[in-house]
Amino acid sequence: MTMDIGPVGVWTRTDSFSTGEAIEFAQRIEELGYGALWIPDAFGRDPFAHASLLLNHTSTLVLATGVVNIHLREAQATSCAQKELHDQSGGRFLLGLGVSHQAPVERMQGKPYPAPIPSMREYLDKMENAMWWGPEIDGEPPMVLAALGPLMLKLAAERTLGAHPYFAPPENSRRSREIMGPDAWICPEQKVMLETDPDRARERARAAMVGPLHMPNYRNNLMRCGFEESALDDGGSDEVVDAVVAWGDEGVLVKRVHQHLEAGATHVCIQPLDPADKTRPSLETLETLAPLLNGA
Repeated sequence: MTMDIGPVGVWTRTDSFSTGEAIEFAQRIEELGYGALWIPDAFGRDPFAHASLLLNHTSTLVLATGVVNIHLREAQATSCAQKELHDQSGGRFLLGLGVSHQAPVERMQGKPYPAPIPSMREYLDKMENAMWWGPEIDGEPPMVLAALGPLMLKLAAERTLGAHPYFAPPENSRRSREIMGPDAWICPEQKVMLETDPDRARERARAAMVGPLHMPNYRNNLMRCGFEESALDDGGSDEVVDAVVAWGDEGVLVKRVHQHLEAGATHVCIQPLDPADKTRPSLETLETLAPLLNGA
């Protein structure tokens, strides 16, 4: 069984949606032809329970986690959840795993943040050797890793289908492809916004960038992509904002998706920012872009 997520998917939080709204949103994403819906593990809806709900109300859409925090779940439990959703959906569940970030993990667990690479390697080993007393599984359940730095990218290529980079410009897709080789999946998240006024667009973009710009993982990666550290302070320079959030008319947004694909990305998951609402994704943006990205 080979998973096909197509060239373009959607990354978004549906935590603020009612159950019915979340189901309708996933069904609309499927109708529009997007290959996958990526949902986070961000102290809201449980990603496995939520994926199960949405998988049971769609027929072709892949549900992907972007990403499950390995420090919140034992590997044995994650392995069983992955296999259950793989079996339940006929192979439409893609598990994304990540090591999260030092500050929140230490705050939640009250102990030092473990070294990322050894932690992920050990977690993957435990998943590989996990017990499973359920039915025989059709094929190997697919998996990707949240990866930005070269060592995690290499581990992702070595042990999984590939990488799911978050908050990264097209230059990161090019660099990731060089590191991971020709066969690995590279599935970057890309924020997009239908807003042509520069001041309004950048103000809204900066509101969406507050968290990531304070995380060392993302800051270090943007510096790998060529930005000076000073450009990342005070909400980010205009150049940084424009690199991680594609704003403008539909042509600009489509061009950014193609830039990722041309740089080596396998699949681009767009996060549609609503210019006026910070709590909800913009379905209008997804509807506008769908016919333009078909066959991207």
